Amino acid sequence: MERSPIVAVVGHIDHGKSTLLDYIRKTNTTDKEAGGITQHLSAYEATHTNASGTHRITFLDTPGHEAFRAMRSRGLEVADVAILVVSAEDGAKPQTLEAVKLIEETKIPYIVALTKIDKPGADIEKAKMSLLENGIYLEGLGGEIPFIGVSSKSGDGIPELLDLILLAGEMEGLSANEEKPGSGLVIEAHLDQKRGNTATLIVQDGSVESGEFIVSGESFAPVRIMENYLGKAIKEALPGSPIRIVGFSTLPQIGAAWHCVETKKEAEEEIRTASKPKETPIAQTQRDEDAGPFLMLPIVIKTDFAGTGDAVVHEIETLPKNERLEVRVVGRGTGPISKSDVELVGSGANPGLVLGFNVKEDRDAAQLAERMGVSVQTFDIIYKLKEWLASEIETRRPRAALEEKTGSAKILKVFSVVKNKVVLGGRVDEGAISEGEEIKIMRREIEIGRGSITGLQANKVDVKKVEKGSEFGAMLKIDFEPAAGDTIESFEVVTK
Repeated sequence: MERSPIVAVVGHIDHGKSTLLDYIRKTNTTDKEAGGITQHLSAYEATHTNASGTHRITFLDTPGHEAFRAMRSRGLEVADVAILVVSAEDGAKPQTLEAVKLIEETKIPYIVALTKIDKPGADIEKAKMSLLENGIYLEGLGGEIPFIGVSSKSGDGIPELLDLILLAGEMEGLSANEEKPGSGLVIEAHLDQKRGNTATLIVQDGSVESGEFIVSGESFAPVRIMENYLGKAIKEALPGSPIRIVGFSTLPQIGAAWHCVETKKEAEEEIRTASKPKETPIAQTQRDEDAGPFLMLPIVIKTDFAGTGDAVVHEIETLPKNERLEVRVVGRGTGPISKSDVELVGSGANPGLVLGFNVKEDRDAAQLAERMGVSVQTFDIIYKLKEWLASEIETRRPRAALEEKTGSAKILKVFSVVKNKVVLGGRVDEGAISEGEEIKIMRREIEIGRGSITGLQANKVDVKKVEKGSEFGAMLKIDFEPAAGDTIESFEVVTK
């Protein structure tokens, strides 16, 4: 049978991906999204009627923010066709080019949708030229990439865009056998507090029926609660459909393949032999042993969906590395912040952090965090999380006391040495020296002792400071005898 196309919608942040889908689906998700950006991978189904009949199309809405690269990649891996959304006001932007690179890596056809054509600042020709300048060759401009201008407000161009999607799917020769057991990819997963481990799947081939079992890696679920993209219970899912399955034994790995089996015994046998995927650790800072005090800061990440955990890790990895502080993710999961999350980062010598994204904190967890000195913070916008974490890391990083040279002077003559007091004459060669400063005496680049300046004179007048090029007399408080030709280096201790 011919399979309906699966379409990934990608592009730069705020270029109108979700608004375009809102019009196609006649909904309004953008008003509900924190910060006005899509922060998890969503799947929807739409129908389009043209001269050849009524057709189903599955859409995957991907976040445009840089942090969600893994989600965009996952959406493109499961898709047959991509829509590259480009604002007619802005043209090509950084995430536009990154999206094109991901599309090219997956080797699927794509269509450029020039959005916001109804806006006063729209300039379609300028937007097309910006794409051309970045190696995106549209039809009529030396390439074969189809494009169309669309308005998500009036609907102009959207029927033509859907026709192009169906044509691209037809040219790909999409087909599936609905008689086969269902199979596809896991695109998202989360813990539903009322219903348990839940995952969003795409059926790429075959069909899924009630009573079967779905296996993915070390996870399996009976097909008892199966819902379509609207959240309505269904008994069967056909190829190309996005579905939600409730009741997994453990959260399945996002991006992992899944398939159906007939019995629970088959499912349990398969997961016994499955090898658990290894999570890539965050790169650890190489430490210079002489850099001063060192601290390991443990972090637990809790998110609403497993995919948003990838985005949080991405943001942590992009923070500047510090040789005296290592940020280490010791735990990740979905669902509310619990006592066990707090205990995981609070049991060591240095209480850590629990970062929540689109989740809440249990009352017991909040009370324990206060007792253990663990900082718990929750966010609903990814860049706000990054800003707070960068500030917190800067506050927590160990400080080292460092000596900064303020000046140096050559000793020309030693006049007297009485107990711990030395009177001498010298000349400032670098910077300045001041009364009260700490000093060290250097002899042929070797430190021979330390002390302080208790008095200064220039031209037989008491002064507080002597600048470069000036000769001076000084009284030093030291417990050794310097010699003519030695160097005085003044310094101050700073914390960095």
